[in-house]
Amino acid sequence: MTDDDLLFLQQLGIRWARIEFGDQADFAYMQATQERLKRFNMKIYSAVHYAYRRTRLQLGQPGRDQDIEEFNRFLLDCGKLQIPVANIDWHPANTYTTSEVMTPRGYRARQFKLEDFRRKVEKQAFDRTYSADDIWNTYTYFIKAVLPVAEKANVKLALHPDDPPVAMMNGVAKLFVHYDGYKRAEQIAGNSKHWGLTFCIGTWSEGGDKMGKDVFAMIRDFGARGKIFDVHFRNVSGPMPEFIETFPDDGYQDMAAVMKTLRQVKFNGAAQPDHIPLFAGDDKFRRAGVAYAIASIRGMLRQANREVG
Repeated sequence: MTDDDLLFLQQLGIRWARIEFGDQADFAYMQATQERLKRFNMKIYSAVHYAYRRTRLQLGQPGRDQDIEEFNRFLLDCGKLQIPVANIDWHPANTYTTSEVMTPRGYRARQFKLEDFRRKVEKQAFDRTYSADDIWNTYTYFIKAVLPVAEKANVKLALHPDDPPVAMMNGVAKLFVHYDGYKRAEQIAGNSKHWGLTFCIGTWSEGGDKMGKDVFAMIRDFGARGKIFDVHFRNVSGPMPEFIETFPDDGYQDMAAVMKTLRQVKFNGAAQPDHIPLFAGDDKFRRAGVAYAIASIRGMLRQANREVG
């Protein structure tokens, strides 16, 4: 991002950022990024290091302990820099989308069709099929190794659900496609206050009534217990087997009601738009889309604050 991009975000009133540091972030680079953001009145709320995403770690292959060691150094660096949240997910061999389409309102957005995925996209990604038990074993190994470090660093681990919520993709099982998966993960974490959710409203809405609990019940459950650390505030056109990712005001989910429910449980973390659709004539940074999404979210937040307090 250029300084002009950051100035644009400052002009929108952005105060907190999620930064994806990628694979090679060291303390000096993270600190320099933090100092750069300060010039635009922004702080880092959550950070991502891709060590946890590596196939050998998520599939339990040789070398995973090196990835865990690297991720733990990242957590300690986050603690030193007072970055409160580290984002994680756990879906190797994932397919997010099957096409990009023009929506009825005329902007371009990502689409997922389960039938198209099964017929045209899906393939055996690795040498064998990995069952849910296999992936639970690798996830548990990872959490048991990193959660004590996160607690020591006072950094919260925020786990994103599987997007889309399909239980098996490309020969690898996915765990966080249902309420029961999150409850099991919470038990593995020993109810630690440093383990919780990146609650993606869009992903959970994609699952519809197949998720065990709907968006509002999840917020009242995990959010009321302080276990939602940040929120991806995105809507979709409808639930599976096919959906289009939309702006907050243009899907089937009542996002104003979602915001009100978040305020009712006293959620005070970060909310961000994600997978922002493309307006006609917009630039690579999607400034028009970013501004529209942020304005929509801020309007819903102010209304919720008026209604809830």
